Amino acid sequence: MDSLEALRSVESSREALMLAKFVSTRRQTERLIVPLGPEDVVVQSMPDASPVKWHLAHTTWFFETFLLGSVDGYTAFDPAFGYLFNSYYEALGPRQPRALRGLLTRPTLEAVLAYRAHVDHHMELLLGGEVSPESEGLVRLGIAHEEQHQELILMDVLHLLAQSPLKPGYDGTLCADIGGKSGHFRLRPGGLVEIGHRGDHFAFDNEGPRHRIWLQPFEISDRLVTNGEWLAFMADDGYNRPDLWLSDGWAQAQSQAWNAPFYWQHDGSAWQEMSLRGFNPIVADSPVTHISFYEADAYARWASARLPTEAEWEAAASDGALDQVADVAWQWTNSAYLPYPGFSPGAGAVGEYNGKFMSGQMVLRGGSSFTPPGHTRSTYRNFFKPEQRWMRSGIRLARDIAPGRYEVDGSDSAFAADVVKGLSARQKTMSPKYFYDGAGSVLFEEICRLDEYYPTRTETDLLTKIARDLAADIPDDAVLVEFGSGASEKTRTLLEAAPQITAYVPIDISEDALRNATLRLKAGYPKLSVTPIVGDFTTEVDLPTALNGRPLVGFFPGSTIGNLTHAEAIAFLRTVRRMLAAGAQLILGADIVKDEATLIAAYDDGAGVTARFNKNLLVRINRELSGNFDIDAFDHLAVWNREHERVEMHLVSRTDQIVTAAGHAFSFKAGERLHTENSHKFTPSSLRRLAEASGWVLENQWISPKPEFGIFKLVVAP
Repeated sequence: MDSLEALRSVESSREALMLAKFVSTRRQTERLIVPLGPEDVVVQSMPDASPVKWHLAHTTWFFETFLLGSVDGYTAFDPAFGYLFNSYYEALGPRQPRALRGLLTRPTLEAVLAYRAHVDHHMELLLGGEVSPESEGLVRLGIAHEEQHQELILMDVLHLLAQSPLKPGYDGTLCADIGGKSGHFRLRPGGLVEIGHRGDHFAFDNEGPRHRIWLQPFEISDRLVTNGEWLAFMADDGYNRPDLWLSDGWAQAQSQAWNAPFYWQHDGSAWQEMSLRGFNPIVADSPVTHISFYEADAYARWASARLPTEAEWEAAASDGALDQVADVAWQWTNSAYLPYPGFSPGAGAVGEYNGKFMSGQMVLRGGSSFTPPGHTRSTYRNFFKPEQRWMRSGIRLARDIAPGRYEVDGSDSAFAADVVKGLSARQKTMSPKYFYDGAGSVLFEEICRLDEYYPTRTETDLLTKIARDLAADIPDDAVLVEFGSGASEKTRTLLEAAPQITAYVPIDISEDALRNATLRLKAGYPKLSVTPIVGDFTTEVDLPTALNGRPLVGFFPGSTIGNLTHAEAIAFLRTVRRMLAAGAQLILGADIVKDEATLIAAYDDGAGVTARFNKNLLVRINRELSGNFDIDAFDHLAVWNREHERVEMHLVSRTDQIVTAAGHAFSFKAGERLHTENSHKFTPSSLRRLAEASGWVLENQWISPKPEFGIFKLVVAP
């Protein structure tokens, strides 16, 4: 095959794919009307909605007008349809008023379907030949346009059926909305990001040009607000508190007597919701939907949060930080629908597609369960007026980062760099600090409750017994600085014994664990000043300047010191000494060397929780770094290394395989190990040598009965 023939083959394949997509899209639209009767397709339930029959004809009119109209020899199906089914294209002349589309009892549904068949036939002829780049662009736009109207059909049908006192369902076989857990705020580092479409695939013109924008660090919820959370807003009189509402929103809510989301009704005993399945009780764990921008903004204010900007949403979605992105509900943003810098609408009537609406509307991002699969992108910009509610819209919350609340260390890029470095090494290895994302922290808390895992309960019991001894040497107005704080459970024991501690600085790499611990501690100790710092506790961080001059007490429980090599432990203890300065003390927990059977059982429990904890590292790589690890293709392994006095955890590849992560490929041989954690064990003498090598003095020590665990008090050497 010569180069010209090869080029023609590629073009033929491209046109065949485009034809297949055209045909499948057109057929899907007609499948949507199968559950409907003739009466259902002609009625217009409100000016914002359109009859189903009109949608069927308008999407056909689009192809006829913008593509077939310029084909030699094509004859329009009916010249009158240009007036009846034009939507808003001023350049193409007058049209049936939008609010009066429901009066079009003629043409009949049969005639409209014949119109579709006529246009489809001629479009298939067009796509069966050579298609110019200009025509290809219009075909792709027309397909995307029809997919938008597929969603509009479901929106408008739901609104129509909701007006009936019978509350009939569109399709009772549809799956109910999926419930689930409440969202957690994810810390996003901000910085200079790029948003907008890259231009390599189809996108609407309003998605570009791609451009840079600066974001301050922020938090964004990984999931959508639920019905149960919305019920709490309603119970707190959220619809009747003007302090929560924008002025225009308050006027709208009062004039329309809003007291619940659009499709909610109270039956005298409980709230019910109209959906495409029919009229059903509210499911508390399902996402709240069909709310206006004004309601979303009021709720966010009530929740001490805000709506994300569209740039924040896109940056977080592109990084894979969000769940429920494109198949639940469109998500309101706090961004007005305006052109991007450098935006220019297309020439002619087709240029009216988006640009003319860039006023008085708000941007929604994501997609919904009404949206055709594959229709949206992270750059997709939907838009509606702030008072509209009949579309399937929901809420994702965001929050500003108060000055000094967090210190972000670029952990996302550090994670990627460490993964690439660790998986490229001859002996593949990863730092155990990356175990502790939200899921990892929960799994570790579960490990701590296992019978086999003695360190936590043994250390907790010992800490409880000696708390008064420790507290006796803590000065008044002291600041407790905890390294790798996690859930801060053991912290409470010190705080109870030493009320002279007036400030607490937890440092942890997991913002989820840090946030949850901070909230719990503030609830239990309202007078305690808590200043969390997100960061790698093994590196030097700047403590809040407001704490300068106050006595500092370091706290490093859990034998986390054992996760470090001896060289790393010495470097860490030197860093802590510099951070805490002269006169400081460090309370350090360390596991003691003991029999091998007890040690291995603690790191390879019968319930397999530690195995899940170990494998969660691969889950995290898949989620955050676009990895493709097959979790089941690796086994958890724990071994005792007698020479180095440590328990080692590994992930062992079951087969020869190649995986990708962070844009790189890595090969594993069958039986090859990924070394994920060391847990060194100590003797009092080895711990003393470690302290002295890093500039500390071991002042006191407490060792528990079997299984032995030690708590050591170190002070800065003079």
